[in-house]
Amino acid sequence: MSYTYRKSQPASDTLKPFDCGDADLNGFLVDTSSTTPNATMYEKQRLAVTYVVEDNDTHSILAYFSILHDKIERDFADSRVWNRLSRNIPNAKRRSSYPAVKVGRLAVCNEAQGTGLGREILAFVKAWYYNNPRAGCRLITVDALRSAEDFYGKCRFRTLAEAKPDDETVLMYYDMMGIV
Repeated sequence: MSYTYRKSQPASDTLKPFDCGDADLNGFLVDTSSTTPNATMYEKQRLAVTYVVEDNDTHSILAYFSILHDKIERDFADSRVWNRLSRNIPNAKRRSSYPAVKVGRLAVCNEAQGTGLGREILAFVKAWYYNNPRAGCRLITVDALRSAEDFYGKCRFRTLAEAKPDDETVLMYYDMMGIV
């Protein structure tokens, strides 16, 4: 299977019948109303940019991911994790927050799940920001759904702060200096 990464084009993309098995993730890509948070609204408001992975043969959308800027702050991290992260940054450059890029949403359609496409997307994002920096950005963050925490862990993301029992997501990060 060959595919292409490209910026989403809601006005011309054929997004239906994209289905990843999660109604919220499906809706973010497919919905274009002005009353529900979705990729189109985030793009218009300059809050996030969504990219799709398109099958070159069928032109169907296999996956999508959204990117936005973020930062990691000492106040929101477990102290042990923050200390471990900070030890990897020279003393003269240590701050109370560090620049990051966030993977805001990532979804793979049911047909492509289990093929490694999700891991490949994260590897693409890591390489993209590491090899083509347009601004200072050392870390990649994600608010991982609890059900996806193991997936991100296998992709070398670490938990920044332990989630509370009723939290739906876990804040995780990847230090791009691990690429070198």
